[in-house]
Amino acid sequence: MAASVTSNSRLSMALERTGQWVFSQEIPTDVVVEVGEAKFSLHKFMLVAKSNYIRKLIMESKEPELTRINLSEIPGGPEIFEKAAKFCYGVNFEITVHNVAALRCAAEYLQMNDKYCDNNLAGRTEDFLSQVAFASLSGAIVVFKSCEDLLPLAANLKIVQRCIDFISAKACNEANFPTEELSILDIEFFGNIINAMKQRGAKSLTLTSALMIYTERSSLRDLVRDHSGNGTKTSDPSNPVRRIEQRELLNSIVSLLPSEKVAFPIHFLCCLLRSAIFLKASSSCKSELEKRISAILDHVTVDDLLVLSFTYDGERLFDLDSVRKIVSGFVEKEKTMAVFSVGDFRETCSSSMHRVAKTVDAYLGEIATYGELSISKFNGIANLVPKGARKVDDDLYRAVDIYLKAHPNLDEIEREKVCSVMDPLKLSYEARVHASQNKRLPVQIVLHALYYDQLKLRSGVEESNNRTPDNAITVRNQLQSDVSLIKENEALRTELLKMKMYITDMQVNKNNNNVQGTSSSTSATKVNGSSTKRTFFSSVSKKLGKLNPFKSGSKDTSNIEDAVDITKPRRRRFSIS
Repeated sequence: MAASVTSNSRLSMALERTGQWVFSQEIPTDVVVEVGEAKFSLHKFMLVAKSNYIRKLIMESKEPELTRINLSEIPGGPEIFEKAAKFCYGVNFEITVHNVAALRCAAEYLQMNDKYCDNNLAGRTEDFLSQVAFASLSGAIVVFKSCEDLLPLAANLKIVQRCIDFISAKACNEANFPTEELSILDIEFFGNIINAMKQRGAKSLTLTSALMIYTERSSLRDLVRDHSGNGTKTSDPSNPVRRIEQRELLNSIVSLLPSEKVAFPIHFLCCLLRSAIFLKASSSCKSELEKRISAILDHVTVDDLLVLSFTYDGERLFDLDSVRKIVSGFVEKEKTMAVFSVGDFRETCSSSMHRVAKTVDAYLGEIATYGELSISKFNGIANLVPKGARKVDDDLYRAVDIYLKAHPNLDEIEREKVCSVMDPLKLSYEARVHASQNKRLPVQIVLHALYYDQLKLRSGVEESNNRTPDNAITVRNQLQSDVSLIKENEALRTELLKMKMYITDMQVNKNNNNVQGTSSSTSATKVNGSSTKRTFFSSVSKKLGKLNPFKSGSKDTSNIEDAVDITKPRRRRFSIS
């Protein structure tokens, strides 16, 4: 409403000014020119002297006296026509970088060129473009911006291309190109400049700066500037039109990214990808961003990955599919590179892969507290990292422990699935001590933690972080075999107990029937049979019991209180271990 009032006010002022310089001629007007809602009372002979188009209209009119002319399609509307009319009357007005393109288009529309009349409006505007507008970068950008509403005529007159050539050349030649000035352009015109800069071999830093500043000053600014996830309102869900506009803008910006994968700051790429997920951008848009982040994943921090993972209010997890693709892409790249180097990728990984493994484990620890994180998604991300990329599994154990604490209703099988991502033999001594007292872990993991230390004591093997893979495999196989024997031993003890209970029940039943002789015989048989069976099972149990890790001084972990993680990982806002 305010814009309409302002427009009407400007129109009334224009008509009033036009009336003043027209009536000063002291000759009655004979034609009314209509431009939209505006009406200009003018003199035919003054217009015909400069405009070949108006001359043709009057000459070709079937009316004997043409009194009305409609020029509503003139570029620039009433304000630009007023200036063209002033030019016809010889009244001075100012040509600026803001109106020169519109005046040039209006001159073309009205056929006010030098072929029809010397020193006409077309020639005057061309002189201004060459001598003033294209003498400075800011002037050329303003002219280029004004052409957005003058298509296709401005393009046909080569004004658009001249602006693109001038601006892109300046961008490539000036060391400190003011890229922020490009942010006033529409995305299509901005894209024209970026593509022209690429063709001219512009530096990646210049392109990167231009794209980042344009993005942060566009309608995406609330999405890409909100890095904290502290509840900033980013987009009105009740305004689907704005959401569509933002989505199209993001798709266009991503399509303009330079080919160099390392050209952009990591955090900026992560913010773009989060915006793409939030706006449901095209799959090609998201895939391009995922590939760029994956290429430099060894430089990505945990906070960068968290930017991708949470909604803007910080309360819910996004679909973690993008994180999975990013990690998977990096691992595949490392596998390809390992083909040209010596060693098995599963056991020998690069320093970059080791850094990514630590980042992924720390990331899992941060997202593990969220109830909507399923076991399959947790394990899916953890298992992407090759086993050889983790020198020790302490960070992964911490993430597992946090997950178990945040999901207390998991049954034994589910807890075993969560713990399956880590290798108990790759825990440090401190982590094994913590695991052996951790009531949240399934019994099998506690057995591994306790029994591994006892096995090393018996075999005289000293603690070493640099044990060979062959030794580790041997220890692991022996441990699994011994744990299996322990379970068989426990099963035999259970069967023995059931047999004793069965025989006792038989004795009670026969005593109640008062069958003395049979009872005595059966009792003797029971005693002898029991003795025989006890001797057999005791012999087996005695041999297998030597393998029981709880035999000498072990503690019942069911009574151990919840221990504090003595590895003291760095404090994070989501850690609860």
